[in-house]
Amino acid sequence: MLDIKVVGSGCPTCQKLEALCKEILTENKIDANISKVTDLNQFADLGIMMTPGLIVNNKVLSQGKLPTKSTLEHWLKTFTN
Repeated sequence: MLDIKVVGSGCPTCQKLEALCKEILTENKIDANISKVTDLNQFADLGIMMTPGLIVNNKVLSQGKLPTKSTLEHWLKTFTN
């Protein structure tokens, strides 16, 4: 099971990243827990300097931009293999 953290203040881009993750998980039947980290004090501790940030299984995959659906799908599938 994947552990996914979407890091951000709750802005529209952060919400889009969370929605995109959920969409990909559903389409590919991937089992995962998605949590949101909105506490600004935790961002740096997690290694995120710009939002939105994406952490999968404690590895920072993206920060400061919204990855494309195909890129995000590739990343999530890589962690399931």
